[in-house]
Amino acid sequence: MEQKDFEKIYEQYKQQSEGQARVDADRQIPDGKEEFVAVKKNNDGDIIAFKTNTGRELDYITALDEAKAGNIANVDVFHKYGRDIIRSEPDGIKENNLSELPEF
Repeated sequence: MEQKDFEKIYEQYKQQSEGQARVDADRQIPDGKEEFVAVKKNNDGDIIAFKTNTGRELDYITALDEAKAGNIANVDVFHKYGRDIIRSEPDGIKENNLSELPEF
């Protein structure tokens, strides 16, 4: 019976999916939707505001409302810690996670 290199197989899988994720992330933003390009954090490192690709600066509540309405691309809203939270869509690319965006 052939010995499988599980680590090697998994690394190949990750590289393939990361490559596809980058292709998917580079596609056009759906019409009428903005995307977050920068964040503002408080002293604890919590995101408290967002800047969109159109230059709008949104406080967290406004950003949450916009995301819930489907006006922001590549983010999800879910309920955790007893409140609604904005998160980037999981796409396997660390650099476009909200916590990784530049600060404004």
